[in-house]
Amino acid sequence: MQIAEYVGGRRQRIVEHLGSAHSEAELGLLLERARGLLADGRQGVLDLGLEPTTRAVGLVPAPGEPALLGGQPVPSQAPRVGPARVESTASRVLFDALVGVFADLGFDGIGDETFRDLVIARIVEPTSILDVGRVLKDLGHSPASEKTMRRTLARCVGNGYRDQIAGLCFDHAQASGDVSLCLYDVTTLYFEVEKEDGLRKVGYSKERRVDPQIVVGLLVDRYGFPLEIGCFEGNKAERLTIVPIIEQFQARHGIEGIVVVADAGMLSAGNLAELDRAGLGFIVGSRMTKAPIDLESHFRWHGDAFTDAQVIDTITPKTGQNLENDPMLRSEPVWDPATHTRSWRAVWSFSRKRFVRDNATLTLQENRARDVIDGSRTAKATRFVKTSGDARTLDEKALARARALAGLKGYVTNIPATVMPPAEVMTCYHDLWHVEQSFRMSKTDLAARPMFARTRDAIEAHLTIVFTALAVARAAQDRTGLAIRNIVRQLRPLRSATITINGTTATFPPAIPTPQQTILDALNRDDVTH
Repeated sequence: MQIAEYVGGRRQRIVEHLGSAHSEAELGLLLERARGLLADGRQGVLDLGLEPTTRAVGLVPAPGEPALLGGQPVPSQAPRVGPARVESTASRVLFDALVGVFADLGFDGIGDETFRDLVIARIVEPTSILDVGRVLKDLGHSPASEKTMRRTLARCVGNGYRDQIAGLCFDHAQASGDVSLCLYDVTTLYFEVEKEDGLRKVGYSKERRVDPQIVVGLLVDRYGFPLEIGCFEGNKAERLTIVPIIEQFQARHGIEGIVVVADAGMLSAGNLAELDRAGLGFIVGSRMTKAPIDLESHFRWHGDAFTDAQVIDTITPKTGQNLENDPMLRSEPVWDPATHTRSWRAVWSFSRKRFVRDNATLTLQENRARDVIDGSRTAKATRFVKTSGDARTLDEKALARARALAGLKGYVTNIPATVMPPAEVMTCYHDLWHVEQSFRMSKTDLAARPMFARTRDAIEAHLTIVFTALAVARAAQDRTGLAIRNIVRQLRPLRSATITINGTTATFPPAIPTPQQTILDALNRDDVTH
């Protein structure tokens, strides 16, 4: 069947070749497609008050004669049939693309399709387990029953799915880069419940929430690809989570000699000592309160003057005062683990841009403090407000000390300068935004919170699904250069259509524009490196 252009009763050219039909059903499908291609909203139509009726067309030379392909003669009056009907549409293209990434990571080796479906649904449209079936149907996939999904959550914990996923993530990270440097951070996931239990407890929350929560630690490679996840009681201090997660990671893969990067919240004498004893390198952010001790020599000989991009490589005491850095000496000591047994290496840098930003923040805090002192602002715990009885005054010394340290940023490490120069120490620390991005993806794109699970096993199963979905999402992002939300937003509207014509049902794929085809081509590649 072809669509041809006629001029003056003679065919001039073939516009479109539609294909060949071998049955009435196939012919009906081709006719329906032809009518769709011929439809043009710009072309006028003469209104005769007639309704078009689709006829079944037989492959015969003329009514009453034997069929060309054999069989009974066709009646002179061909029977009327109803118009084509769309039975359903689905975003099968998106589902197949994400399943491909899931399989490329080796996750299909678990052999649990229901678990896979829960992961895909979490990526496309995070929702409750009661609503997962709707999401999967919209993706053109027949979902398992709710009971089967809940049994899958139980298998997820009982059969050690997370251990298998973590091993495959490690293999992927090694194949596409390396795991010599890992990034660690923590976040909290809250529950919309009133009562605490052994795991869900009220604890410190950056959002100042008072809901029971858990603390989640996440270890990723230097590009943000997840390697290990674990949860702790909601009231557990952040600094107490890093060592258990690192030890779990080491025990799982039997590795040593990695460098762990974490922010200042992980800085404690016990943490650093344990990491060092385990033979691990570390780079953590230093607290600003350590600057006057670490930079005592600099302040003595140079005052609080710094130049833009200036770096001071010195030492910081493991605990207490700086006994190994004599401020009477003009030059800073070069850290040596054998010589400076009571100290760690400290790298401090000054940035003019950071100085301007810090000073602006301090000015806002000073103004807020003055408003509290003169009563124009409600009194509360405000920086630089000194209280003595009922009297409030501005803490001039604390403010001056803070301004003297504006623009500085410190890093503590146990890696000698001969192995890692200061610039590399700072670069590695600044890679922490990758783990922060992964946490943002898990909390926003994958809607890891609020959590509604009640038992520990259900919570662990939920985290395993989120962990797996994060791995698939990061892999998709690495291949396309697009955020997972953008990928879903562009591919989900590409909907296959299931149509019934002449009693025959067939599914037709969507037309795929070039930008979306580029995304699909990138997702189908499994050789992408970071």
